[in-house]
Amino acid sequence: MVHSSDLFPQGWTPTMEISRADSLKDSLTNNGELAMFFIGTGSAFARTLNQNNVLVVKGQDHLLIDCGTKCAQALYNFQLPLADIRNYLITHSHADHIGGLEEAQLFGRYVSRNKPRMIINETYQQILWEQSLRGGSEMSEAVPLSFEDLWEVQRPAPLAGAPRETWSTRLGDISIKMPRTKHYPDSAESWRDSFWSCGVILDDRVLFTADTRFDPALVKDFDDEYNFEVIFHDCQQFTGGVHASLDELMTLPESVRRKTILMHYGDNWRAAEQTALDAGFHSWAQQGHWYRFPDS
Repeated sequence: MVHSSDLFPQGWTPTMEISRADSLKDSLTNNGELAMFFIGTGSAFARTLNQNNVLVVKGQDHLLIDCGTKCAQALYNFQLPLADIRNYLITHSHADHIGGLEEAQLFGRYVSRNKPRMIINETYQQILWEQSLRGGSEMSEAVPLSFEDLWEVQRPAPLAGAPRETWSTRLGDISIKMPRTKHYPDSAESWRDSFWSCGVILDDRVLFTADTRFDPALVKDFDDEYNFEVIFHDCQQFTGGVHASLDELMTLPESVRRKTILMHYGDNWRAAEQTALDAGFHSWAQQGHWYRFPDS
């Protein structure tokens, strides 16, 4: 087991522990600590990495953040069937984040006979169903199916007073906040004119940006509010397109960089690994590893 203080000892010691796991068997519950397992850390076009989908576990509760085209196979390789996942949260509609949902919903309908739950607001439910999931599932039976036929829906509520549009709910002992993000198109000037996407804040301790362009206010405004222990941030190795680049992230304050772990990167990330560490970032997220946040 690696302690974050061993990775970054310069005066910052969050209560985070990092450990590798080759199997997720019997891992959907724990002793009550917040824990995140990176099923993958790769970008949409990575070939040597699984997609950036994350399993969250706390006590008796678990949540899968995003379920891409490779997710079911990756979970199988970790000895965890996709059918065992009961709770989902989807951050946006790119295939490396939603490509496994058709399998999840149809397996639940016809094999396990147990609807999985999705945390989703009405706006994004309509987008996800009409633009992505409807085509392969609606006409599976004589009477057309709806999203609610395939998913148990948990509605988050708008969070009053948040720095930007943010949705909030609880899944058992896990506190979940979903701030809107500026991901795509590349011409969008802010999250307001971006296609629907969100990040995830867990227990007010961890910010998981999911996919986002460089958006300093996302980090600053919410970090000012919650003083995150760790920020997992989207990172690509070039500037442009619809993701934050390492060069852009290097302009964040040092106090933010030192608690930022880079994720959703390409196969060539090793070429930039030392540059990021020299710039004071905590580390690069590691596929197949748990990040645990014991109570302080």
